[in-house]
Amino acid sequence: MMKVISVNVGRPHEFTIRGEIVVTSIFKDPVTERVRIGALNLDGDEQSDLTVHGGVNKAVYAYPSEHYAWWREQLPGAELGWGAFGENLTIEGLIESTTCIGDRLRIGTAELVVTQPRQPCYKLAYKFGREDMIKRFRQSGRSGFYLRVAREGDVGAGDSIELLSRPEGAPTVTDILG
Repeated sequence: MMKVISVNVGRPHEFTIRGEIVVTSIFKDPVTERVRIGALNLDGDEQSDLTVHGGVNKAVYAYPSEHYAWWREQLPGAELGWGAFGENLTIEGLIESTTCIGDRLRIGTAELVVTQPRQPCYKLAYKFGREDMIKRFRQSGRSGFYLRVAREGDVGAGDSIELLSRPEGAPTVTDILG
């Protein structure tokens, strides 16, 4: 069964790297209420750097809950609650090797389209306090994926995810990762 495990939102936070103030929204917290998914993000969520995050084709970031057990083995002692990778939706039953670019999904009352895998930036390394985190994340093949909002709606933990359509011959998220 495909479903939403957690809905996670966050606002920008400032931190300092090598004397430079940087703003990030990678810190997400689970919410218990239903959340509206608008054209560019979820209510209560905000992307910090729109040159690389957010926008129409990266409005929502989904990350498979199945990956958390593997990361807990790889990163002992790391805090890995839902939303730890900056995802808006922690999901179950959809992984990169079986999810295709262009898949149209009904999640809650919204319809979303898979657009691309996540390419992590240096802020992921900062969040985990590990210089090697970006490399590890890329090599793991556990990228999660971005979604475009085809129809606005609302979502909550426990909602089912339904595959509405898949473009013929579409590559999987894993295929795009290389």
